[in-house]
Amino acid sequence: MINLSYDIDKLEYLIAQVMPEEEVRPWIRANRKAFTDMLAYYQCAMNEVETRFRILSTTLSLEFDHNPIESIQTRIKTTESMIEKMQRRGFPFSIEGIENNIYDVAGVRVVCSFPSDIYMLADAFLQQDDIHLIARKDYLEAPKRNGYRSLHLIVELPIYLHDRKKYVKVEVQLRTISQDWWASLEHKIKYKKSIPADVSAELGEKLLHCAEIAARLDHEMELISIKAALYTEEPPL
Repeated sequence: MINLSYDIDKLEYLIAQVMPEEEVRPWIRANRKAFTDMLAYYQCAMNEVETRFRILSTTLSLEFDHNPIESIQTRIKTTESMIEKMQRRGFPFSIEGIENNIYDVAGVRVVCSFPSDIYMLADAFLQQDDIHLIARKDYLEAPKRNGYRSLHLIVELPIYLHDRKKYVKVEVQLRTISQDWWASLEHKIKYKKSIPADVSAELGEKLLHCAEIAARLDHEMELISIKAALYTEEPPL
């Protein structure tokens, strides 16, 4: 769970980066509760998506000889990241602006055993009639130039408040174990500011090579799993 009792001094400092000084305190007074409510709504939507994937994991594992989900991770974007993204895209900072323009405030990462599990889970999730698909980016079929592979879904789903229903956007990332390990390492290396440009380029080439190896490994491991499943004995009655 995130801490919704947000440090008001920190929030004030962050808002001051994008607003004239004389507007900061009035904005805080007028929007503090609404900002906290917004974070709570994203938390609820994120929890709902996580629960739905855990249910899918249980029900699908009854039909197949393995559990398609290895782990589920969740996160709420920091206020610093929200402000930076709003600035980068040229949007004025506001609660409505965040809700309308930032689609990954709430994020759920589903780590799967095999590439086929990714598509099976995504299809099953999107078939739920109250899940609205906003955008889909398939970096498995078309990896990024650095080798990054994952399936990204931006969805909108309802959360039920005490007096109304509200639709909230959540970003869902689905990837294999090897893709998750690779992305985690690449992220750590990417944000080491002290790496010289020539070394960074060299590491980028090696990471791309590793991403290709990981993709082949995923394919080979899935073939092994399929062949092994042919010899799985049914348990005695």
